[in-house]
Amino acid sequence: MNQDRMGWLVGLYLALAPLAASAAAEPPAGGDKPAARSEPFKAESTSSNGTVTVGGRKIAYEAVAGTLVVHPKDWDDVPHDAAADAHAKDAGEEAKNPTAVASMFYVAYFKSGGGVRPVTFIYNGGPGSATLWLHMGAFGPRRVVTASDTHTPAAPYQIAENPYSLLDASDLVFIDAPGTGFSRVAGKDKEKAFFGIDPDAHAFAEFISQFLTKYGRWNSPKYLFGESYGTTRSAVLINELENERAIDFNGVMLLSQILSFDLSADSPVRNPGIDMPYETVLPTYAATAWYHHKLPGGHADLKAFLAEVEGFAMGEYAQALAAGSELDPARREAIAQKLHDYTGLPVDYIRKADLRIDGGEFRQTLQIADDLATGRLDSRFSGPTLDPLSQRAEYDPQASALASAYVSAFNDYARKDLHFAAQEAFKPSIPLYMTWDASHRQPGQPAGVRSGRQGANVMPDLANAMKRNPNLKVQLNYGYFDLATPFYQGIYEMHHLPMPASLQKNIEYRAYESGHMVYAVESALAELHRNAVEFIDKTSNLPK
Repeated sequence: MNQDRMGWLVGLYLALAPLAASAAAEPPAGGDKPAARSEPFKAESTSSNGTVTVGGRKIAYEAVAGTLVVHPKDWDDVPHDAAADAHAKDAGEEAKNPTAVASMFYVAYFKSGGGVRPVTFIYNGGPGSATLWLHMGAFGPRRVVTASDTHTPAAPYQIAENPYSLLDASDLVFIDAPGTGFSRVAGKDKEKAFFGIDPDAHAFAEFISQFLTKYGRWNSPKYLFGESYGTTRSAVLINELENERAIDFNGVMLLSQILSFDLSADSPVRNPGIDMPYETVLPTYAATAWYHHKLPGGHADLKAFLAEVEGFAMGEYAQALAAGSELDPARREAIAQKLHDYTGLPVDYIRKADLRIDGGEFRQTLQIADDLATGRLDSRFSGPTLDPLSQRAEYDPQASALASAYVSAFNDYARKDLHFAAQEAFKPSIPLYMTWDASHRQPGQPAGVRSGRQGANVMPDLANAMKRNPNLKVQLNYGYFDLATPFYQGIYEMHHLPMPASLQKNIEYRAYESGHMVYAVESALAELHRNAVEFIDKTSNLPK
């Protein structure tokens, strides 16, 4: 993996890092039938019941916590000799059938007596993150209560009924990626089989196909909801579902989007000559400086202020950066002063940075006079700087502020309420930044040809799915204070999808005064719930 790819993966992982019993297959009856394949996992589930009140209406539901077994794309499903595998194991030898396999954990919520209802598949990102964040913070029937922009005090944490659960509009399926949460991987080359852009999306496609069959939901309106790297996954996944499996979805909801990693503000210095990351992150710098009262001028209307900054970023600023070493000194000085006005950073610092400040530098510098580092996932958060002399911030205050509450709450809820995996270890995140395969085969590329000389870019995948299914609707949700996936980056990506301009009407945009985890602010969660319900209601094709 080259340094550029490692850079964005380390960035995504560091923001989230703080934050199956074996069953051998029985040989089949009948001597003429081939032996069953030996598997280290088996599908299992537990059920429970509950109620949640949303919008003043009590909703009774069944909760199913379980696992489904999925295989990689090149899996050979010809049966193997389970008895031979067992004999090899007893002899201390490698099993004859060490094919990679994953057990994917999920929690599904079905409204009781709901009839034909939409079903929404929900997941976080990382890559390497379990889906406890969206589950316990946004749309599940129970929610952990956390502080809005400060460190949440230690346990006991409050787990409350969630009045913003999406169960009022759709049945819900929260999915842990292979290796995360209660999901597990096994077999030969299991990392290669599941830890990469394309194999990860294939595993989710396999899971969804099996789920639709197991629970008889093939004729339900269907939705994807992904956050952060989950939006990357969604683009590749929806393309596979639409084109390789002929499963039309009604809609895709994206939260805190990143589709083109060349636009990431984490390490653009490793990609000189590509200045777009500095331009698309500037509105988030401005929003952050506004929130912390670091701007030299007053701006009462945040949205109007950000529109002004967006115009500068894509106009004067973009032209100045494009000039490179040929930029006139007087013009350079004027741009530096303007950047000071929009970011609150010292003019001298901006000069030394050659007008180009990456996310880590901004977070370290904005509040350094107060000995504070600024949050990455949510720049409203601040925490003591670990090293005042460091060039970049070395941790994320928001991740540190919330991780314990979410991890503790989900472990308690899964074991006591869902009655699942009492003795299993729950893995909120796994370190994939050294093993993740960031190469990607874009739609139309021949087999064996993958994007590998630049950052991963899955914009063509989402565009291809929308062209193949021109009824597919997309909702982009973003927080103004998100420095992990800056909001204007997502807008820029959507405006540059390689598809007919007529399909742009299928995309809607929803902004929130929050960060990467929009739902961490209760008022923003209320808006997110309202927008998601509205999106599902108008795209489900169900009778009104």
